[in-house]
Amino acid sequence: MKAGIVSILLLLISCSHGLERGKDYFKEKVCNEYNTWGKKNFRSLSIVINSRKYSNATFDQIINLVDEMVNLAEKCCAAGADPNCYNEESSALSNKSCSPDAPFPKHPGIAGCCIEEGLARKLCLAALKHPPKEFSTYVEPSNEELCDALEKDPQGFEERFLAEYSSDYSYAPLPILLNSTATYLSIVRTCCTSTQRNTCFLKERLQQKPVQTLAHLSNKACSLHALFGKNKTKVSYLIKFTQQSPRLPFANAIALAEEASEILSKCCSSLEENCIQNEVKIHIANICNTVCARNERIKNCCTSKDDIGKYLCIYSLPWDKHPEVPQTPSLIDEGICRAGGEEDIYHYISDIARQYTRAPEALLITLYDASQAAASDCCGQADPHSCFAEKNSQTIAPLQPLIAKGNELCAEYSDHTFVEFLKRLKANASRLLPPGTLDTEDHLSAVVEQRTSYVSKCCHLNAPPAYCGMQVKHTNSHICFLDDCREN
Repeated sequence: MKAGIVSILLLLISCSHGLERGKDYFKEKVCNEYNTWGKKNFRSLSIVINSRKYSNATFDQIINLVDEMVNLAEKCCAAGADPNCYNEESSALSNKSCSPDAPFPKHPGIAGCCIEEGLARKLCLAALKHPPKEFSTYVEPSNEELCDALEKDPQGFEERFLAEYSSDYSYAPLPILLNSTATYLSIVRTCCTSTQRNTCFLKERLQQKPVQTLAHLSNKACSLHALFGKNKTKVSYLIKFTQQSPRLPFANAIALAEEASEILSKCCSSLEENCIQNEVKIHIANICNTVCARNERIKNCCTSKDDIGKYLCIYSLPWDKHPEVPQTPSLIDEGICRAGGEEDIYHYISDIARQYTRAPEALLITLYDASQAAASDCCGQADPHSCFAEKNSQTIAPLQPLIAKGNELCAEYSDHTFVEFLKRLKANASRLLPPGTLDTEDHLSAVVEQRTSYVSKCCHLNAPPAYCGMQVKHTNSHICFLDDCREN
């Protein structure tokens, strides 16, 4: 698999150039990699790549696609193969992918690709990718189950692991993912032949924990970047740093957030083997130098011996329970239309996060989106002042009390046991909801269940952004997270 890492990096580089230079170059490079590294490595890496691309596909769908790709390479990359073989077989594969009953991963973008023809269709299909998977589905078997599966069907065990693990970590940078899977499979092979199997697994897992931790952290971070893009990722980190360290000056918080966003832009798609590790080392040093004097918790994290340990410690810190309460933040106005005015929105979001350190990030991101939309709508108007006044009253100011309610609810969840939280939630439901909303006992139960489901997933830093963001939606001018969400 180590040799395969080099193989797939070269293969991906060739693919990016192939998109520019056409099918003949693409065929030449794919065949070169297949013939150089052999069928087994080519197949294993195809499983990883396609499981990353189609993280919501079933194992059978992934294997069906990989079988076709390996068969194509085996048939068309052999010495003496018909020069037209690759083009004809790849065209047949793309046509099969467009069939309604194709046994391959499903994707809503397939219909758009299948309108295209020839090379355009192939490249369109190759570019499809499922969104990040925010909740893990891979459950590691017991040591006995691992070894039994390996003994019964070594290839099947490896392929299923590669598919399931890669789909869960589909946004981890490829070198990190490949290193993590290779390390894990090596542990299983080593320990399943050991006379002290359980001791071996314990020792090896502890020794290799940094590798798995890096895969987990980088996957979460790069998923965020893929979902939000560079600029909103900066806002997300600004919120995190502010809610963890509300006494951190805005200038320091925005600088660290900018740095975090830049690292992800540089490294999430990089084929450089140590890109994340090298950049995080500098980033952690900057966090420790900037924040330690104002945050004892982060200062303690910075005493860890290794950079990944420091990062994991900081990443895992909960919200600060002691917010700063600055003067009531000013609503945005036409001043943001000037050059550099975007900074005013960042400052506004930071002030709200500083005041409500336990408000779900999704609510603050909604406020950021509303502020951005107001700027987009108003800055080109003849009377931007009146436009901003209207936007503030209709879409921005109403979000602040909802953020305050979200902060209150998450504080309740964080400060009490789950049983006590449920009791308090039921008792306070009538206060959290508009008058007359709780018309039946069933409705009360549904509301409590909904709130409980949300807070358990979203009332913490680094909550899944897509899931939590989807729950924060407008329904009759209310936020679904806090108000009645029944369909009207």
